[in-house]
Parts: sequence; structure tokens; C-alpha cells
Amino acid sequence: MDFSNSFSKLLLLLLATSLATALPENKPTSGQINSNSVLVALLDSHYTELAELVEKALLLQTLEEAVGRHNITIFAPRNDALERNLDPLFKSFLLEPRNLKSLQSLLMFHILPRRISSPQWPSLSHHHRTLSNDHVHLTVDTTRRLKVDSAEIVRPDDVIRPDGIIHGIERLLIPRSVQEDFNRRRSLRSISAVLPEGAPEVDPRTHRLKKPAPVPVGAPPVLPVYDAMSPGPSLAPAPAPGPGGPRHHFNGEAQVKDFIHTLLHYGGYNEMADILVNLTSLATEMGRLVSEGYVLTVLAPNDEAMAKLTTDQLSEPGAPEQIVYYHIIPEYQTEESMYNAVRRFGKVKYDSLRFPHKVLAQEADGSVKFGHGEGSAYLFDPDIYTDGRISVQGIDGVLFPMKETPATEMKPAAPVVKKVAKSRRGKNKLFKSFKSLLLFFYI
Repeated sequence: MDFSNSFSKLLLLLLATSLATALPENKPTSGQINSNSVLVALLDSHYTELAELVEKALLLQTLEEAVGRHNITIFAPRNDALERNLDPLFKSFLLEPRNLKSLQSLLMFHILPRRISSPQWPSLSHHHRTLSNDHVHLTVDTTRRLKVDSAEIVRPDDVIRPDGIIHGIERLLIPRSVQEDFNRRRSLRSISAVLPEGAPEVDPRTHRLKKPAPVPVGAPPVLPVYDAMSPGPSLAPAPAPGPGGPRHHFNGEAQVKDFIHTLLHYGGYNEMADILVNLTSLATEMGRLVSEGYVLTVLAPNDEAMAKLTTDQLSEPGAPEQIVYYHIIPEYQTEESMYNAVRRFGKVKYDSLRFPHKVLAQEADGSVKFGHGEGSAYLFDPDIYTDGRISVQGIDGVLFPMKETPATEMKPAAPVVKKVAKSRRGKNKLFKSFKSLLLFFYI
């Protein structure tokens, strides 16, 4: 061990020894730590790496109190097992200050608040609660090898002391909660927006291969966004359509990472981030679209709104993707631009990636309201993230497309029509015609 580790070990030994004479007056006598304690033995054994993790996790006092109340059992991987078998990325994750709770949960997962020696193993082969309030399963296989969960006990009864016992295990035990936390952090770092190299371009009008025309760097994409999307709900990447990710005009991967991190740091939008990264591959698809030159506006429902989704709404295949697609507008809109539009035109329909459904927006109570009737949502947290290509607007509800209504029901009776509304309808009709004309030239 190097000098820093030896010095850390010496400090821990001095601290543990001093506890025998410097305990608080209200601490019970049974909780005193002396030189014969299992905690001191842990510091002076083959398990000093684990002891150092205990120090970094600020768990010494917790373990002292546990020894005072119980006779404990520690499952400890040897130093060489930690160095050989532990993923460097996972170890780095554990040592980050923001992940202190994960490190504490992992270490407490290795300690039982009762003494279990190897002769007791066959009669106690069932689940036992750990100090982290999780459970481990003690088993004996057909070759009489002792196991805790899936880790083999390689040195049973390695250290025996009056207040506890240490069993040497082949590798670190990792509780599910810590593994899931690590996976969430790793997923955010590994979002991939890599496009297939050399993918042929297909003319959407003739469905034949075409030779790509030279496109200036930074120019907007040639094809509509729907032709650039994956063929199904995030099933596979589509052929590279426009000015092309291979030339890396825009770093969509970095921008998607940034806005997802912003959602997490902003608070209250964890469910939306989780769907984008863990439950679907939409984050990858969005990164690919932005790399191709497309712009997107995300209407992000907050956690309170997402919690109201029912099992039926999420159980259909591809349902999470379809829900999120309806909340993505293939335009770059800010809170100011949308509010100005609804103030001027009354009602505006934005295209969504859930083609052909559109998102209705209108002015309400000095803000922008999306959707219809009871299924509407207000712009709740404006401009959470805006970088010129991706805009994220927080809303307080989950939007669903309005069900198709027969034309006879949509047409109002003659007496209901008011002449004063003609100018507004005329403006809307002119706006829609102008918008259709622009879309025709865009395509």
C-alpha cells in the first residue's frame, strides 16, 4: 500500500482507539469501541480498501452505534478483489460527493445487525435484513460453498471478535437501488447520436435513390422533419436525409445532453427526462435530428402531471414514444414567440412529431394554454432551456390529440354564428392559407 493509504489507515486506527475513552456520556456502555472491536479489526486486515470507503462515506459513527446495539456480521471483499473486479467508472461514481447516499447504501448493504458464523449458515439460509434496510439471501450450493446473494464466501469466519464477525467475499455486493442510480447517470453520459456512415438518400417523392446535392455548411435541412424521423417509434435510425450528420454541422448529441441535464437540475421534470433517456431512445433520435439541422420545441409536462398518467395510457406498445412525440413541435418557439402568436391570431395550431396531429395553442389568463377542454395544459415554466436549436417549455399537464369529431357535430347551428367573429375567422383563414403556401414551398 502507498504512503497515503498507510497514513489514512493510521489515522483510522487512532480514531477507533480514541473512541474507547472519548465517548459521549449518554452513549451506552455496550457501545464503547475498544482495541478488540470488529471495527478496529477491519482496519487492520485484508479489507483496508473497504475501511477507507467507510471513512469516505462518513459511516464510522453509524457503525459505532450499530456495534453498541448489535453483534454484527460484515461481508467484506478483499483489497485485491476490489481493485481487480470493480468497474473504474462505477468506483468513480461512488466517490463523487453528490453520490454520497449511494456509497452509504452500498456499504451498509454489506452489514447485518446480527452475528452469523459459518456453522449457522445451513440453518439460516433465507433473507436477512441489512443495515441499509435491504435484504441479502444466504445460501449453500450443492458443493457446500457458502454464498451471500451471488457472491461466494471465500474466507468464512476470517475475523472473529466479541462484537462481530467478518466473512471474506469474492466481490462487492451492489444493491439494486445503487445499480439503478448508476445506470441513470451512465445513460445520460452515453446518449448516442451517431449516424450511419454512407447511408443512401432516398427521394421521398419518387422513393428512388438520389445523389445528394451539395449543401452549404449550416444550411437548413432539405427534407421535412417527418422524412428524417425513424421509421417507427424509435425502432431504428432512418437513412441520413439532409445536409448530413457525417459533416457534423450541429452537435445534436451535446445539445440534447445539455437540455436533459437542465431538466434534472431545474427540478420537477425528472419523469420526462427518464422517459427520454431510459424508457425510450427518443433522446438519441432528437440528437440525430438536431445534428441534421432540424430545430425542436419540447413541451415538457412536469412530474405532477406525469404522475396522473394511467397504466392503460402507458401499456400499449410504443405509447411512451407517441405521448412524447405529441409534445415535440418541429419549430423553434420561445415563450415570447408563442404568446405573441396567440395574442395576434387567437388560436394557433402547431405541427407535432405525432403526424398528422397538431397542438392547439391559445391565450388564457395572460399565458399560453395548449390542448382542448379538460385535457389542456398551461405554459407553467417558460424557457427552461433555449439554445437556438432546442427550446424546452414546462407545462402543467399531459396533452393528448383531440378525438375526431363528425362534421355534423363540429358545424354550429345558424343562429349561433355571430357577425362580429368574421374578422377573426378571416385572419385565421388567411394565416392558415399563408402557412400552407409556405409549407408547400418548403417541401
